Amino acid sequence: MPTGGVHPMSHRDILTYEEIYTIAQVAAELGINKIRLTGGEPLVRLGLPELIQMLAHIGGVDDIALTTNGTLLARYAAELKEAGLRRVNISLDTLKQDKYEFITRHNQLSEVLEGIEAARSIGLNPVKINVVVMAGINDDELLDFTTKTMDEEWHVRFIELMPFAGEDTTAPQLIPVSEMRRRIELLGKLEPCLPSAGNGPAKYFRFPGAKGTVGFITPVSEHFCFQCNRLRLTSDGRLRLCLLAEDEVDLKHPLRNGVSSAGLKQLIQEAVARKPRRHHLAEGYIPKDRPMTQVGG
Repeated sequence: MPTGGVHPMSHRDILTYEEIYTIAQVAAELGINKIRLTGGEPLVRLGLPELIQMLAHIGGVDDIALTTNGTLLARYAAELKEAGLRRVNISLDTLKQDKYEFITRHNQLSEVLEGIEAARSIGLNPVKINVVVMAGINDDELLDFTTKTMDEEWHVRFIELMPFAGEDTTAPQLIPVSEMRRRIELLGKLEPCLPSAGNGPAKYFRFPGAKGTVGFITPVSEHFCFQCNRLRLTSDGRLRLCLLAEDEVDLKHPLRNGVSSAGLKQLIQEAVARKPRRHHLAEGYIPKDRPMTQVGG
């Protein structure tokens, strides 16, 4: 989190649940069949299970997932699953209390660990743990996280750091996945395996006999833009066409001005047509409009 926190948005500036539902329903009619709720932190918004229940009743949507920091997950996990949530990803960059407080600006590591166990116990599986690896901050914990895939059936995904303007994290902290693998394979040989659920960009492996998995996501060193099949709807009602580009299409104002279902479909189709072939991190371009804490994982 930024040291100064995040700038709050007025409720009138963000989409209502009914507006999110309308956009999701139209998107489903165009062939989108998977929805992920992310953030910021989605569980701080009141009544999130109600939104999940609404989305679960959309024809054609066969998977609803959630990305969360996990601090409120133990409290809501059962209610979320009953509403229709299928899977959960938890962002957790360290297992050490002092580092956790430095990275997140709060001290709720124990609540996150409780949330992981709560999600597993009620069947929100596979529970995936997202770890953004940063040189000099948490790269010394690669083996600690990996060991949990063998001893505790964790599904850990190591993610390369993506630079965003105005954040404390900078390019020199990037550790490429090739270096992560070199260190992790000190524990043994990783064997390729298929994901148990989802169709995201991670490549999965496991150690012989391990029930958990190790995943790697390489947005910087080996970008996967050519197979990207995602659109991101921001809380203030814009379709962001690429996580690492600033181009967005406004859906909120047309929606509030009475756009028809056909008109909304046309806007979404035009957005897909504008989706870039790749990001431009290699050329030194860094998005400057929204920090990662706003656009989510």
